[in-house]
This record gives sequence, structure tokens and C-alpha cells, in this order.
Amino acid sequence: MGRPYGRGALAATPSRDYVGSVRVDILSKEYPPQIYGGAGVHVSELVRALRSRGDIDVQVRCFGPPRDEHGTFGYADLSELGGANPAIRTLGVDLAMASDCIGADLVHSHTWYANMGGHLASLLAGVPHVVTAHSLEPLRPWKAEQLGGGYAVSSFAERVAYESAAAVVAVSAGMRADVLKSYPSVDPARVHVVHNGIDSELWKPDTTDLARDVVRKHGVDPDKPSVLFVGRITRQKGLPYLMRACAQLPPEVQVVLCAGAPDTPEIQHEVEDLLEALRRTRSGVVMIAEMLPRSEVVALLTAATVFACPSVYEPLGIVNLEAMACETAVVATATGGIPEVVVDGETGWLVPIEQVDDGSGVPVDPDRFVADLAAALTEAVSDADRAAAFGRAGRARAVEHFSWSSIGDQTLAVYQSVLA
Repeated sequence: MGRPYGRGALAATPSRDYVGSVRVDILSKEYPPQIYGGAGVHVSELVRALRSRGDIDVQVRCFGPPRDEHGTFGYADLSELGGANPAIRTLGVDLAMASDCIGADLVHSHTWYANMGGHLASLLAGVPHVVTAHSLEPLRPWKAEQLGGGYAVSSFAERVAYESAAAVVAVSAGMRADVLKSYPSVDPARVHVVHNGIDSELWKPDTTDLARDVVRKHGVDPDKPSVLFVGRITRQKGLPYLMRACAQLPPEVQVVLCAGAPDTPEIQHEVEDLLEALRRTRSGVVMIAEMLPRSEVVALLTAATVFACPSVYEPLGIVNLEAMACETAVVATATGGIPEVVVDGETGWLVPIEQVDDGSGVPVDPDRFVADLAAALTEAVSDADRAAAFGRAGRARAVEHFSWSSIGDQTLAVYQSVLA
């Protein structure tokens, strides 16, 4: 049932007379050029899709320096909170963003970093707050290792926002189930599934000589089989499990790890130790710690035999869509929203996992998970023709089911439901 917010409903289709009559403020920690994860990609592409319609005024409020983009505003940390816990510094930015949302008809926040900003803006302006669930704090207990007592603060901010939101957008059916399990007081009717998307024109195979030279520049032979990982060094991404599994691969297979931005010194040291051990037993192990431009990631994806996603927590996994759009087969954990993207035996291999039921996502039997992951990767690199066929099927699926124009329309439908 709709709530009595705002000044009117959104048009179902763009109308010249309607242009600019509804303003939506989107709040996010990440926004170009400062993007380091799937949530940032989602926000960037969603904003582009919404603005391209022409029937809605979209303003973006994001963390960091000023942005050179009309209708987009950056908010730096408050200097007075320079020595505070990171979670407290985050709330300082939220306060600044919330006060500037006056005049919006709806606010839409992404991740806990911006959730409190959206919640406070909703209270200040008397407008609906829509939250998109990219991840959930109760299912990321390892963040206590990163934030200390700030994890309790981030969990509080997220819980208040979700329980008060006019609508919650879950990026997968698996995430919707997690939202309702984590926050049982949230009305199921307010939780909508809108998948992440992919721009299949930006993400497509690049087999040019220039792209192959880029691959060689990073120390990878494009003519030899390779397993590729792209992601942050966090507990949820499961990189240590992958590195252990790669020790069991055929010796001619290259292991390419585009992995940076470690959450904590502890996991950084763990990955460094595993990298050293891996390099002692095999050649062709490449670690790329810096964030690469999209064109270089595309080149590496195109050259890879298989893309590996060993996550123990993944609400959907845009990175799998990016790999599929580049016609690369995927080996991924059968957890969260991943099975909604990767079709086992058609676009890749899903690796079974039994997980501890404490929110951590840790495998009940880590050795079994590593062995199953190694077996799937070995099968993928041992049959290049089959992997290539899976890659072609993956791109077809990404193009057909995960376009950003469709995701924009579905998001607008959620806006309409709370503005009606």
C-alpha cells in the first residue's frame, strides 16, 4: 500500500510536460570516480539509466570530494571527526547529506554508509526513504575485525533504516530472504527484488591485439589457460579459499589475482603468505594489487579461460555478470544470489557449500569446499571448448536478462509504489 509522501506520482513513461516534476536524491558512499565494489557500480549505472529517461530529476549525494557532474555533490569527512572511529565519521557525512535533501520527493540510499543519511532526510523532509540492500551487516560479522566497536554502530544504522524504510530493494531473491530473516519486523510486502544489471556494450569481449598486449603487460600469457579473480581482499570474497584451491590446478594453468584494498592487516598478511606459498610451488602466479581501468579488466577477462568467484557471501555479484558479458565462463560458489546469475552446466559451474549458520558464511568443512572449488576449476581449464561455449551462453544471458534500462524501469516502479 502506498504512503502519503511527496507531491505526486512518477509517470509510467517519459512525458515532456512531466520532466523534472519529481526529484529523487540518491545517497551513496561510492560514486565515480571513487568506486571499489559492486554497490558503486550499481549506483553509477542506475543513475545513468534514470537520468536518461528525462522524466525525473535525479540528484546524487556521495562521499568524497566534489564531483564534476551536474546534479552530483560530494561530501568530505567532517574535520571535527578526523580522529573518530570510521563508523562515526560516516555518520558525520550522513548528517551533512541529510540536510541537503530538503526539497526532494524521495530519497534512495545504498549500503549502511548512506542509510542513516536517507533515514534522517526522510524524517526531515517528510518523504519516503527507499533502501537498496547490497549487503547486510548481520551477515558480515567479520567487519568487527575492521571497525571494532564501529560495527555495532553500522549495524544500528542499517537496522533503523531498514525497519523504517517505505520500501526495500533487494538485488536478488536470496538477498530478499536474508533481509526478512535479519529484520523480521520488516513487512515482506515492502521488500522488492530488482537485480543488479550490466552494460553489455561497455563489458564485451576484446580480442584485439591491443587488448592482448595489455594482458601481456601484466605478466599473463593470453595463449595459455588461466584462472582469473577480480575483487577486494575481504572475508566475504573468499580469496584465501581460492588460493588454496589453485595449488591443486594443473601446472600449466596461470593464476591471475586482481585483488586489492584489504579490509584489515590480518587478511592482508594471510593473502601475502598464501601468495608466497603458491609461488614456491608453481609458476604463472600473477598478483595485480592496483585498481585497473575497465578496459584492462575486460582484456584480462576476455583472455581468461575461467573466472573464479569463491565468495562466501554475495547478494548477487555484479562481477560475475561482468565476466559473463565478456564471454568468460564462471566458477562460483552456490551461495546468496549467485545461482540467480550463474546457471550451473550452462554458463559455468556452481560449487556447493555448506555454511555455518552464524552469519559469517564460513564453510562448515573448509577443506571440502577448497577441494570442490579446485575440482570445478580443473574441469573448466581442462576443456577449453566447453568453457568457451559456457562463456558464449553467459553473454547471451547477461544481455537478455540484466540490462540497466530494465533495472531502471523496475526501480521506478518501486518509487511509484511509495509515491502513489
